[in-house]
Amino acid sequence: MKISSSRKDLLHRYEGNPVLSLDDIPFRCNTVFNGAPVKRGNDYYLVLRVEGLQGYSYFALARSKDGFNFKVDEKPVMLPAKSGVFGKYEARGVEDPRITEVEGEYIMLYTAYSEYGARIALAKTEDFVNYERIAVVSEPNNKDGLLFPEKINGEYVRFDRPIGEGIGSIWVSYSKNLVDWGKSNRVISPRAGYWDSYRIGASVPPIKTEHGWLEIYHGVKMTSAGPIYRAGTVLLDLEDPSKVIARPASSVLSPRKNYERIGDVGNVIFACGGIIEDDGRVKIYYGAADTCICVATVSMSELIEFTLEGKV
Repeated sequence: MKISSSRKDLLHRYEGNPVLSLDDIPFRCNTVFNGAPVKRGNDYYLVLRVEGLQGYSYFALARSKDGFNFKVDEKPVMLPAKSGVFGKYEARGVEDPRITEVEGEYIMLYTAYSEYGARIALAKTEDFVNYERIAVVSEPNNKDGLLFPEKINGEYVRFDRPIGEGIGSIWVSYSKNLVDWGKSNRVISPRAGYWDSYRIGASVPPIKTEHGWLEIYHGVKMTSAGPIYRAGTVLLDLEDPSKVIARPASSVLSPRKNYERIGDVGNVIFACGGIIEDDGRVKIYYGAADTCICVATVSMSELIEFTLEGKV
């Protein structure tokens, strides 16, 4: 494994980036980005968002033994539904999967996209190839949904990003059955004058630490040349994730490399999942320029120390 020595960012880019690009997909498509990583035993799985030649997105599966070198299955694993409720709301594609293991079940939240806009949908899988759709679980204009890895007070917990009056904030909601959600509270919002001043959204399923829930999120700053997407961190109370413990002023990863700055959508770092290794290092997977998938690493201790600098 080779890691970039650049210290412009807290996270260290893997020198073999991108780990997946169009050339690695065994079937014809336009691009690949925003994959959800899972490690089970010694095997790594990455559920990929692929944009097909038709222009809509669906999911493929990549496998690896080291988390860096992946091989993509020969066929997509989940296409947009053609009928029923899911067919209605997935008519323009399925996007941005986020997978969390909760009590032994692998649960995927994803964006169902249609003429009605973006809605969050939920499915379960045992093998990352076959998926049981459960429900559409949000109103329109909501995405970036992900689950916490454990229940809080007996309830499932999710983050999402509804849009209200043009502002996208991260909210937390609760459910007893994964279908009916409520008790929603705003967690964090964009900050005027900062790297996350325009829009934010949850990115990596929260990581439980002794200091609180660590969330790696994406933030957007609008410039005269267009948006810039970066990754940052926030630390939240273990019993009430709407309470912010720390939120640093700066990001942890910004688009600097050509593969992050040039693509279908330029200047994009879009974190979409993380894996904590036995040695305490975290592999963070991110979509770059909506064109490829990359990996960056950092020690958990560095990540916590950095985040606590923003203690409120």
